[in-house]
Amino acid sequence: MRGQAIRDLWRLLLLLGPAWRWQVAGLVLGILVILTNVGLLALSGWFITAMGMAGLGLLHIEYFVPAAAIRALAILRTVGRYLERLVTHDATLRLLSDLRVWFYTHLEPLAPAGLQRHRTGDLLSRIRADIDSLDNVYLRVLAPSLAAFICMCFITIFLARFSLAAAVTDLLGLIIVGIGLPMLAFRAVRRPAEAAVSGRGRLRADIADTIRGYDELRVFGALMRQTSRQEVAHTALDRLKLQGTRIESAATGSALVLIQMTMLTAFAVTIHPVISGRLPAPDLAMIVLLVLASFDAVSGLPGAYRALGQTLGAARRIFEIVDTPPTVKDPTQEAPVPARLDITFRDVSFRYPGSEGWALRHINCHAPAGSAIGIMGQSGSGKTSLVNLILRFWEFQEGDITIGGVSIRDLSAETMRGLCSVITQQTHLFNTSIRENLRIAKPAATEVEMEAALECAGVREEVLAMTRGLDTMVGELGAQLSGGQARRIAIARAFLKDAPILILDEPTEGLDALSEDAVNRALTRLMQGRTSLVISHRRQTLRLFRTILHIADGRIIGPEQVTRMIADKQ
Repeated sequence: MRGQAIRDLWRLLLLLGPAWRWQVAGLVLGILVILTNVGLLALSGWFITAMGMAGLGLLHIEYFVPAAAIRALAILRTVGRYLERLVTHDATLRLLSDLRVWFYTHLEPLAPAGLQRHRTGDLLSRIRADIDSLDNVYLRVLAPSLAAFICMCFITIFLARFSLAAAVTDLLGLIIVGIGLPMLAFRAVRRPAEAAVSGRGRLRADIADTIRGYDELRVFGALMRQTSRQEVAHTALDRLKLQGTRIESAATGSALVLIQMTMLTAFAVTIHPVISGRLPAPDLAMIVLLVLASFDAVSGLPGAYRALGQTLGAARRIFEIVDTPPTVKDPTQEAPVPARLDITFRDVSFRYPGSEGWALRHINCHAPAGSAIGIMGQSGSGKTSLVNLILRFWEFQEGDITIGGVSIRDLSAETMRGLCSVITQQTHLFNTSIRENLRIAKPAATEVEMEAALECAGVREEVLAMTRGLDTMVGELGAQLSGGQARRIAIARAFLKDAPILILDEPTEGLDALSEDAVNRALTRLMQGRTSLVISHRRQTLRLFRTILHIADGRIIGPEQVTRMIADKQ
């Protein structure tokens, strides 16, 4: 387990690279702030003592230089603290941004096959909360640790010029408070912290599922049972948090005692040279206050190493996703993008991992370029599996699928998805404006292009009639729009992408008759000139196609059975 934690920490450190200039600048400013703070307190103690002795006629000093130095250190500390906070937080935000992009680039190839064992709420928790926890790596662990080590070296060397015994005493105190206590606290809190991270992720996933299924839970009388289970989980998290707080309190109290003991020991080893006249009296005040202030260098380390347990727990959850091998691997050398866009299935068979039965068996069919083919069948018959193979969501075990004579195994998943536009019954709209949802298909789209796409989808007038037009917020999963409006905005997105292959999975499912008619008219325009595969069992939608494939038990049924099936629906 310890070796795993070290490997996770090393991997985290390797991810700090892109914003290293900001991180180094923050580290330098942090060192500057610590040294100016220590120097200010030590010099102030020396100056006050020296001025008191000068007032008694026991010492003659030139006070202009130390007075100016104190002012300069005070100004430098204030400005340095502001700049240090500004730079380190900017570096942290840059790091979090880079980490999210890095995580998403590893997450995308896994969808959807590699992510099926993860709940949606759990994935959201990992993307947001767990990656947010990784800001501790630089801000609370790496920068304070390096700053503490460098400052400890400077302070020890400086103290040794006045009193070697005081320097050794201070160094031992700094090591115990800055390294010994934090490591003990880390070992004590690591398991509770990792358990808290995992528990918090499960609780967030449960809450997300509860919110989305709130109406169903109420209808079936399961809401109270669900919330009770979440209350139990929350109580368990509170116990883990209390355990961590107790460890933190014990470490903080022990650190305060050790700091006072170190300061008193430094005073004890320095007083004799002062009494014997080998060391000026003002130096005693300077040394004692410098020892006291030197612990500012390690003051952040106990909290840093206590947070490290939570950080490593979050990192482990992130790396679990990143280390998952993709279900479909891209070719080592990709073939050129096919010039023709006809789709051919040649004796394709496919079964899901861990399943004994075949989802598709010996599929042979051909969709000429620019044609539209309807696909029908009962739930579980293999319709969606068929189109998911084209999108490279899953890898088939037998046969081949070609586009323009090029095997899709010789094309990357990115290329395949670039050739295809997909519209499903579950319209995926983000909780932002209509404009931004359209730009998913074409980031550089102009307002004229967006309105033209909306016009082709038959929803332009409705969008422009809204209070904020294209800037209207659609809500979570498009909740502020009707089902027909959301579906037609998805169709507008397909118009903007202008991909040559169109895949529709139950595009009119769940719509009323008027909305279904509007969506079908938009789909008719969208399919013109595109190779289209459309899954549906709706009679109105099936009338759009001359060629219809009927799939049952993973096989394509003969033409005479298809004809009879359509007649039954009519």
